[in-house]
Amino acid sequence: MRSTLRRRVTSTALIIGLFLCWELACVIFKVSPIVLPRPSEILLALWTNMPALWPHVLQTLYTTILGFALGILAGVLLGVLVGSSPLAYDVANPLLIGFASIPKVAVVPILILWFGSGTIPAVISATINCLFPIVVNVATGLATVEPELDDFMRTLQASRMDRLINVGLPRTLPYFFASLKVSVTLAFVGTVISETIASNRGIGNVMMTASASFEVSLVFAGLFILAALGVALYAIFAMIEARLTGWAHRGDLQAN
Repeated sequence: MRSTLRRRVTSTALIIGLFLCWELACVIFKVSPIVLPRPSEILLALWTNMPALWPHVLQTLYTTILGFALGILAGVLLGVLVGSSPLAYDVANPLLIGFASIPKVAVVPILILWFGSGTIPAVISATINCLFPIVVNVATGLATVEPELDDFMRTLQASRMDRLINVGLPRTLPYFFASLKVSVTLAFVGTVISETIASNRGIGNVMMTASASFEVSLVFAGLFILAALGVALYAIFAMIEARLTGWAHRGDLQAN
C-alpha cells in the first residue's frame, strides 16, 4: 500500500513538473502564444469558455460512448465468430486487416454522403475506429484457450455453446479489457475526426472554429478536454478489469 501511494505521488509530481517545464520554457524563450500557448493560458481559456464549451463536451462524450458501445457489440460478435471458426478466420482476417489499414479520415466523407452531417457519421466513425482491436483481441483470446480445458469440457459432454460460455469467453476477458482500454481512445479519435469535417457541435468543431480564428489557447483547451475524457474512461475500464480479471494476473504484478 505504501509503495503504491509513493509511486502515485511520484508520477503525479512528474506530470506537474512536465507542465511547469513547459510554462518556463515558453517564458524563457518568449514563445508566441500563437505558436505554443503556456499551460496557464490554456487553463485560463478553458475556465473562461467552459460555459460555452460544456454542451460540446457532452455532445462529444455522448457520441463517443454510443459509438464505443456499438463497437463493443459488433467487435465481440465478430471476434467470437472469427475465433471460433477457422473458415470465418480465413475469410474475415484479410478483410479486417485491409479495412484497418484504411485511414479513417478517408472514410468520413463517404459517411457524410450516406448519412449527412451531424451525429450519425460521428457515431459510425467512432464505431469503426475502435472495432479492429476488439475483434483481434477477442479472437486471440478464444484461439489461445488451453486445449486441456477444452478437452475437459468435452469429457463432460458439454456442447459447443457451453464450452464457449463457460471456458472461452471467461478466458478471453483479459484480452477483451486490454482491447477496450485501447479502443476507447480510438473512439474519441473517430468522433473528433467527424466533428472537424462535418458537424456544428462537439469539441472537434470547437477546435476547428478556434483554429480558423487563431485562438490557439482554445484549441489546446479542446485537446486538454479530450485527453481528460480519454484518461477518465481508460481509468474506469482499468478498474472494471481489475475487478473481473484479477485471477488472470500474478499477485506480484498487482501489488506493484
